[in-house]
Amino acid sequence: MLGALVCGCGGAQRNSREVSGTYPVEILAARFPAKQAISRDTRMSLIVRNAGARTIPNLAVTLDSFYYKSTYPKLSVSKRPVWIVNSGPGTIAAAPVKTEEIDPPGGGETAFVNTWALGALAPHAIRAFIWRVTPVKAGIHTVHYTVAAGLDGKSLARLAGGGLATGGLAAYIAPAPPHTHVNPETGAIEQGPYPAHVSAQPASP
Repeated sequence: MLGALVCGCGGAQRNSREVSGTYPVEILAARFPAKQAISRDTRMSLIVRNAGARTIPNLAVTLDSFYYKSTYPKLSVSKRPVWIVNSGPGTIAAAPVKTEEIDPPGGGETAFVNTWALGALAPHAIRAFIWRVTPVKAGIHTVHYTVAAGLDGKSLARLAGGGLATGGLAAYIAPAPPHTHVNPETGAIEQGPYPAHVSAQPASP
């Protein structure tokens, strides 16, 4: 299903000439850290292979659950993020002038707000979809993904057994980021609270 949620507009759009067909795919990897913490950046990745003998017209992935619908009264917008998408799949376009862009979207955005497309994929070729995100809502959440071979619903992606190319990745988001500290002896950022036994002497130049 290519519906609504998550981020995006622009990029690859609907193709009225999309050819009807079914294309076998293989999901080589689907990764999302099972343990996360609010405000700690992380990333989700999905690696897909064209398992057939024909070129996939426009490999696309739809996600849900990056957002949730809040029931809190009198909100102007009920849709609230679980993860903020800092950048989505696809090459980041070069800026026309020298500038510093904050949270570039990635070239795979589409007119669907929860779907990213990375174009045609040759037989047996592999493509990686990577989302860099920031968790902002504590709790246990599951992101469901669906792989498609096009944006119009005519070009379908199927696993080897004929099933839908779908799956889910669960993550626990802790309500606070873990403790870290700067080791004064090495200058490195380390996990855990500042240990009382560490010397307060600064790192050697």
